[in-house]
Amino acid sequence: MNFIESKIASLIDHTLLKPETTSEQIIKLCEEAIEYKFAAVCVNPFYVSLVSKILRDSSVQVASVVGFPLGANLTEVKVLEARNAVENGADEIDMVMNIGAFKNGDNKKVIEEIEAVIEASNLAEIKVIVETAVLNQNEKEIICKLLKESRVTYIKTSTGFIPGGGAVPEDIQLFKKILEDKIKIKASGGIQDLFYTRKLLNCGAERIGTSSGINIVLEEIEDRCRNK
Repeated sequence: MNFIESKIASLIDHTLLKPETTSEQIIKLCEEAIEYKFAAVCVNPFYVSLVSKILRDSSVQVASVVGFPLGANLTEVKVLEARNAVENGADEIDMVMNIGAFKNGDNKKVIEEIEAVIEASNLAEIKVIVETAVLNQNEKEIICKLLKESRVTYIKTSTGFIPGGGAVPEDIQLFKKILEDKIKIKASGGIQDLFYTRKLLNCGAERIGTSSGINIVLEEIEDRCRNK
């Protein structure tokens, strides 16, 4: 990497969750994460074991998704996914909350499921994906207040699989206001350049999920070179 180290790289989850992803692409993803010193590599459960082996001697964390991308799996399935991911080497779990249950007003079910995944994950960090694109303002406030009383590590904005959905500054600001510093914020979905990344970080995001991490880091290094 360029002799000017990136300040943003350590906040990025280098992500590849497309269904057509091959082992060769996953290996490349891990090699890039090591080279650029990203925070984590985020992959589907099928590739956790492979990623864990590649990243074993690095500082890069292994992240896997649970109940992805709809969140509509049964709790038992999410628990099994989480447990298996950790057994295969995952350090972090990005789980999609049960959005349907939340829309039904069954907040008890939502929290019980999250707590069950936390228990199954043991010491892994838990990020709960709330899919902001399908929530109204009141619902976003409610879920923040619910999660504030839980053992969740991060609230995450999006799966990136909803057309037109993604991280927006207004949501990050709202999360930060309600959650204060009790739960961290991961911005994800549609983040492709340095300008928008910085905007989200300035609003309170502490982790960025993106498949454009390398472009963002190279933009940052170029920008810092210009302003030396």
